[in-house]
Amino acid sequence: MIVLTDSAVNAVRSAIDKAESSPAGLRIQVEAGGCAGYKYMMGLVGSPEDEDAVISSGGVSVFIDPVSQPLLAGTTIDFVVALEGSGFTFENPNATNSCSCGKSFG
Repeated sequence: MIVLTDSAVNAVRSAIDKAESSPAGLRIQVEAGGCAGYKYMMGLVGSPEDEDAVISSGGVSVFIDPVSQPLLAGTTIDFVVALEGSGFTFENPNATNSCSCGKSFG
């Protein structure tokens, strides 16, 4: 369903190691909004919700709610470091368009 590159896995593991609590994994979801129609939301959470799909990518648990699952199917998430900043990028085969920031799609 979703694949995290080695760089993304390392970034998530680093965030988990630095967290004050003990997160169980990474929640990824899609919400209406952004400049292209949908926006990606990510964050560390203590446990999955009852209806979440739970997948493991590179040893990192990823939780995806049922509404977001079809919108994220086949997505590859990377973590890039560049001169203009670093952050997660999304290669989503379901996106028919996206905004220039890469955090929103339609």
